[in-house]
Amino acid sequence: MILEMKVPSPGESIKEVEIATWLVKDGDYVEKDQAIAEVDSDKATLELPAEASGIITLKAEEGDAVAVGAVVCLIDTDAAKPGEKSPEEKPVSAEVPITGQSPDAAPTSDKPKSDAPKETVKPEQKHEDAKTSTSYASGTPSPAARKILDEKSIDPSTISGTGKDGRITKDDAVNAVPSMGTPTGGNRGSNRTKLSMLRRKVAERLVAAKNETAMLTTFNEVNMTPINKIRNEYKDAFKAKHGGVTLGYMSFFTKAVTRALQLFPDVNSMIDGQEKITYDFADISIAVSGPKGLMVPVVRNAENLTFRGVEAEIKRLAIKARDGQITVDDMTGGTFTITNGGVFGSMLSTPIINPPQSGILGMHNIIERPIAVNGKVEIHPMMYVALSYDHRIIDGRESVGFLVAVKEALENPLELLMNGDAKKALEL
Repeated sequence: MILEMKVPSPGESIKEVEIATWLVKDGDYVEKDQAIAEVDSDKATLELPAEASGIITLKAEEGDAVAVGAVVCLIDTDAAKPGEKSPEEKPVSAEVPITGQSPDAAPTSDKPKSDAPKETVKPEQKHEDAKTSTSYASGTPSPAARKILDEKSIDPSTISGTGKDGRITKDDAVNAVPSMGTPTGGNRGSNRTKLSMLRRKVAERLVAAKNETAMLTTFNEVNMTPINKIRNEYKDAFKAKHGGVTLGYMSFFTKAVTRALQLFPDVNSMIDGQEKITYDFADISIAVSGPKGLMVPVVRNAENLTFRGVEAEIKRLAIKARDGQITVDDMTGGTFTITNGGVFGSMLSTPIINPPQSGILGMHNIIERPIAVNGKVEIHPMMYVALSYDHRIIDGRESVGFLVAVKEALENPLELLMNGDAKKALEL
């Protein structure tokens, strides 16, 4: 029986996908539910599992755009699995000589014997060889010259010697100037590859965000000492209590953002035509880097989650993104985005809004810097934070007030995020 495998629908709005990678070859035997291909939609990369076991015949090439419902491969379910013996097969007897020789026959060698006398070198030929060997002196540095060239890291072949027969003298080496190279001296190759459907969609959305929004960015800095003290005190107990879930920075930032969104609801809004939609819940999109590029899975109703709940959900979504198993539903929606460029070493940036959202918070790396505390200079771990927002619906008062509220919560997490009881907030 020949089974036709068709492209399943990854989502209601998706009409076609792109074959990113075939995980099997034409003619391979595949098992049922084995991943046979990775397909890109404009929202995610998904694995395509085999619907049955059998020999596969591919009907699309990598990079092809295939409509949802189209046939991408055939599976011959009647084909036998390679390695299984057919009833008609008979073992070959080991007693039958393969070459036709008797088993007792002595091996013979096909290698011909050479009785040709060795070539001798005539005295005249030796004289000629010695004569021509003097040309090796051309371009050869003297011992003193070689030492100088080695110190200057100069290749002797780039120098014209002025000594006898072109020999490089000490003066040649002293006067030699290291080559600075030439504009055309290096490799000038290039490689052209097609962008994945997901990457093309991300590019379109980023350009649209720049062209269709009145985007501005405001900045502030956060003293991370209070958070570091809490993490250092409780992170081991937190991990042991909650099955390996780590107490990171993202739970503090997510809790600070959901609190600030309740204080400044315009930041939790978006434009729909000539209307503004304001949400009474906080679905926080967390930007993560996956094998196929940037993805933004959503932590639903983050305002209701505990520190453990936020960390566990972010870990779950990050693993799915890393393994290429993130789904369209995981990334659909979101009312506000948090992105952490600090994990790559970024000190400061202006993050781009994730449309149709109206705000995005950028985290950056933590660096110890001197700051003034109560009239004294102290060294503290500091982080720059940036809020990019759509000025069409968010004014300066709301944007600056929102970022200040985030800063206040991060610098006083015990009172503003934990109600004065860290152990209870961390469920220890």
